[in-house]
Amino acid sequence: MPTPHPSPWSKPEHDDLADLARAFFTREVLPHTDRLVAQGHPDREHYRRAGELGLLGPSVPEQYGGGGGDFTHEAVLLQEQTYAGESSLGLAVHSGIVTGYLVAYGSEEQKRRWLPGLCSGELVGAIAMTEPDGGSDLQAMRTRAVRDGDDYLVTGAKTFISNGGLADLVIVAAKTAPEQRAAGISLLVCEVGGDPEGFRRGRLLTKIGLHANDTAELFFDGLRVPAANLLGDAEGLGFVQLMQQLPQERLVIGVGAVAAMERAVELTVAYAKERTAFGKPLLGHQNTRMVLAECATRTRASRVFLDDCIVRHGRGELDVPTAAMAKYWLTDGQCEVVDRCLQLFGGYGYTTEYPIARMYADARAQKIYGGTNEIMKELIARAL
Repeated sequence: MPTPHPSPWSKPEHDDLADLARAFFTREVLPHTDRLVAQGHPDREHYRRAGELGLLGPSVPEQYGGGGGDFTHEAVLLQEQTYAGESSLGLAVHSGIVTGYLVAYGSEEQKRRWLPGLCSGELVGAIAMTEPDGGSDLQAMRTRAVRDGDDYLVTGAKTFISNGGLADLVIVAAKTAPEQRAAGISLLVCEVGGDPEGFRRGRLLTKIGLHANDTAELFFDGLRVPAANLLGDAEGLGFVQLMQQLPQERLVIGVGAVAAMERAVELTVAYAKERTAFGKPLLGHQNTRMVLAECATRTRASRVFLDDCIVRHGRGELDVPTAAMAKYWLTDGQCEVVDRCLQLFGGYGYTTEYPIARMYADARAQKIYGGTNEIMKELIARAL
């Protein structure tokens, strides 16, 4: 499905990327949906195939194996994944977030060491911030990284980690100076392929939605990580790095939210034209028309806001409060629009054979991860 209203940042090259991504998701991934749902995680081969097609790291510079584009290319990839109804591959984290940290803060050696593998799909990336007791309060994290010669020993637990079950590379937020709060946080790149000593993956979490998406618990018990894997020039930069990157993470979530709204409206309009009730198509009933008019308007306004944020981000002008506004308002809108569209499907909307039901379950997490919407409102209020 093409974007209903072309974005001001869209160019012919974005259309080409969209065509390629659409073909990949619909022809090579979607036919395996039932099996992926049953196993609770995507196939590694699908990451590798996406890498072969140039669909991983589209904003990573070409010298590191990426596409040499910018965030708009990441947005196209994520939109097409949502339009296709594909939710197994954790591309928002792998490509939209993890590679961004490495490009922004990695040394030349680190970039050349890890980015090509992430862009080829040979490596799967994750980022581990959330802890069992921490939630959105990053400053209260308990995971520790203690210097031991040329290494750090990492100890702690992380949960709700997208891509955690398959990840080879995990960017871990840990306290290198436990007596400090924000100033004591550092980011370490942990190479966990093969499950090295001191590292253990917990269970894949059973969720109400996103059933084929890999979400796991991770446990660190003295995992030895080379000091050379520290992101940044010194310890204690982690919180600043997180705050600098979170606007993009929240924009990634917003991209998925708007694409889901657009898909929901399209599916529901098509259904309302075909389904009859009381002797005429659903679309012939005033209530149906009013609901769809409201949903279409909310969706169009959301697209305009999202596009403005994307343009601002490209200029380096997307500030924390605006990104918080986008994350909160767009994901609230996603849940509202999908819910109202599902209602028009009647009983069929509650059966998983219809995409709208899966979209309803998948949408709920959007208001939680990336910082809960309650936290987003607090960030907005502080800036007033």
